[in-house]
Amino acid sequence: MTRAAKSTPPRSHSDGLIEDTRTSKKANSVRNGLPASAPADTYVRAISTKSRRVHMTDDVFPYGSGLHLEASDLSDADARTTDRSQYTITRVTPAYWRITIDHPPFNIFGPESTGQLADVIAQVEQDAKLKVIVFDSAVPGFFLTHYDFIPPLERTISIPSGPTGLPALPDLLARLSRAPVVSIASIRGRATGVGSELALASDMRFASIEKAVLSQFEIGAGFVPGGGPMARLPRLMGRGRALEILLSGNDIGAEIAERYGYVNRALPDADLDAFVDRLARRIAGFDKAVIAEIKRLVNEASLPPEKALAAEWAGFIASVQRPAAQNAIRKLIEIGLQRDPEVETNLARYTGEIHQLAQK
Repeated sequence: MTRAAKSTPPRSHSDGLIEDTRTSKKANSVRNGLPASAPADTYVRAISTKSRRVHMTDDVFPYGSGLHLEASDLSDADARTTDRSQYTITRVTPAYWRITIDHPPFNIFGPESTGQLADVIAQVEQDAKLKVIVFDSAVPGFFLTHYDFIPPLERTISIPSGPTGLPALPDLLARLSRAPVVSIASIRGRATGVGSELALASDMRFASIEKAVLSQFEIGAGFVPGGGPMARLPRLMGRGRALEILLSGNDIGAEIAERYGYVNRALPDADLDAFVDRLARRIAGFDKAVIAEIKRLVNEASLPPEKALAAEWAGFIASVQRPAAQNAIRKLIEIGLQRDPEVETNLARYTGEIHQLAQK
């Protein structure tokens, strides 16, 4: 979806897709992109939505008593199938686009998000005049958050690999990093999981002091991140700080993120949009060939190899199926993950609490 640009870019303001589907064990024997050793009975399988009821049985989370949720317990976005665009491209000038993430209520990233982001990345790669893009969000409190836990895992692993040969999400992030176009993440709200990974794959990151929060929460839900943070974070901030972020699963505010190198700068919220806009317009005024060559040479010195990104995705797919992850995800959904703003906004606290309870 595209729209005409105003004279100045708009200030940032503010749907897990549930299918009526059930996957058999026989169908699960086709396991594209998974380790051959992964047992079929560890798959996140199916969600029945008959009569608008979300019925999570042991087939979904096979290591527990099952979880039953009425559709009224889910957000409206989670309870309906939608064809609305999650990304709006505003062509500020032919050389400068703003790409606004708009998937309320929490900007959760799921299988349908992958295809839409692929369309955006393809446009970025193919436009001969484009020099700089800015990612921002239209959803208050959320830049881009974690992967969607509602659709069955088969929907994710069945998405074809991309042009790099990597699985779909790592492919898109690698292509963003390597595109001959400068990418800037303007972070206002939570950049959690995939949101952090999109920011890390971008060339620059600027964050609101009052409103930005970054995190790789995945360890608290019992699985390995899949979008490249283990390969990218140490290159930005060193091994120790990268491990602190990845192994604590804690929220990182903008000022600490700036100190660590997670973001370029932390700016007062009132100044963020104007600063990013000035920078983007300045870069857009330079020669594209020179921009692309400088970026290519910096990439050679700084980007992780694609085999490292592939290994992270394999680690995510394998680990999310383990009993510990299945149990943790079930508990988080029971207390409100993907439904309750309190849980989404304080995910680090809730992931810590479920593990504390498990140890008692």
